[in-house]
Amino acid sequence: MEALWAANSLDKADALLQQIDSASSPLTLQHFSQNTFSAADESAKHIDSFEPKTGRCIARIPCASAADVDAAVKSAKAAFPAWSKTPRAERSRLLRRVSDIIAENRELFAVWESIDQGKTLERARIEVDRAISNFSYFSTFILHESTSSRMVDGVALTYEHRSPAGVFALISPWNMPLYLLTWKIAPCLAFGCTAVAKPSEVTSMSAFLLAAVFRQAGLPDSVINILFGDGAVTGSALVAHPAVHGVSFTGGTATGIAIRRATVHQIYKHLSLELGGKNPTLVFADALTTSPASRAKTIRTAAMAAFENQGEICLCGSRIYVEQSVYDEFVAAFTEYVTAHYRTGETVGAVVSLQHYAKIRGYLETAQHRGMTFQTGSVPPVIDAGETGKGYWIEPTVLTDVPATGPGSELLREEIFGPVVTIVPFADEDEAVGFANDSEYGLAAVLLTNDGGRMRRVGEQLDAGLVWVNCWLVRELGTPFGGMKNSGTGREGGEYSRDVFTVARTVHLATVEW
Repeated sequence: MEALWAANSLDKADALLQQIDSASSPLTLQHFSQNTFSAADESAKHIDSFEPKTGRCIARIPCASAADVDAAVKSAKAAFPAWSKTPRAERSRLLRRVSDIIAENRELFAVWESIDQGKTLERARIEVDRAISNFSYFSTFILHESTSSRMVDGVALTYEHRSPAGVFALISPWNMPLYLLTWKIAPCLAFGCTAVAKPSEVTSMSAFLLAAVFRQAGLPDSVINILFGDGAVTGSALVAHPAVHGVSFTGGTATGIAIRRATVHQIYKHLSLELGGKNPTLVFADALTTSPASRAKTIRTAAMAAFENQGEICLCGSRIYVEQSVYDEFVAAFTEYVTAHYRTGETVGAVVSLQHYAKIRGYLETAQHRGMTFQTGSVPPVIDAGETGKGYWIEPTVLTDVPATGPGSELLREEIFGPVVTIVPFADEDEAVGFANDSEYGLAAVLLTNDGGRMRRVGEQLDAGLVWVNCWLVRELGTPFGGMKNSGTGREGGEYSRDVFTVARTVHLATVEW
């Protein structure tokens, strides 16, 4: 652990990994429970974790068994009574300390997030800053909560009282490992719940570092426990555990469905599921023709929404629809901008894993076989399992001539979750809204226009939990975060997170003397 914490630059981290590689003994992560790290039994299942930029094995991830999960949940349950009664000011102080320690080690977290996930170092720094904000925001939010009261005239005063819901399972994905894990842990602890967290087995390094932060910050034993492992064994045991009172999950829709099925008989369990997306970006002609500045911002925003973090953000706008009158102009300008500004190895990282590389490659093969036009990008080469020295690099790809129905239309319907974007023309507002909403998903949408009336007229018709007008990925942490349709259920953020992690009771106080 000390060597890992000392490796706070890319050069130092690379030197450490070369040292580990030469010793033929990958770094082995350890579970964190009862405020201590514990090594898994050598005979237990482990998962190899690979660096996306090089394909080399950098760590062994222990896979927590059902017995490991049971022990951690019981520890969290035992810690719950004291933590739920801990004064808000003390919880706030501890969360603020966590925020400060991450900030003090910002570059360390960014370096290992970049190595572990494949993202650029610049992108990793942005996400570390958001993780810092998650803890600082909820550390103060709980100090300024309000509640509602009502009077039954002449009979009783009623008021809403909130209390922590219990032990939570917090399961985060591989695309923004630290940011999305802290988005769950911070409010969970702030509102007085305890937790067992499971990061993705593909990207577990920042969670391992975060566990050491919790211990350094002085959080009480077992308030937060972090177990590593896969979904089939560790995740399944965690979400179905009868002592777990809630699940906050971010990931694929298929897994979200599995969680609902596994917990359908546990009515008491709070579920907050942020799932997949196939998000539209709508570009209207006025966004390009109003002024050169507007045109430049439109191209820049659409490109950022498509290719930031290699397109591995659930909120990316991977379906671009452009008003017919400016379609050709947009395609040319967009292609030129992407070619100049989104370059693999510089401003675009590697995709997260060999499995994901193969999935994206399969979609690009389909595009090639169906005669779609590659404005940028191409079908990447096959990488066989076991090949070393090859990273999982896919060029930013812009596709046109994509069929709306029949073979090949899956590129418009299915979540590719990579640096691939399609561009399709539309005739008018009604058709634009129809195209945008023609999806099983409803997580996010981007609307680019200078028409004030259209901003509301179209924006309020889009089937999306988050709609950005002339911007993308800006958030105030108190606003509701979540999607419609198959993009999930529940909302988190500010008071919406309070709804997830607390239970409400109404207290009636008689106004007449008893």
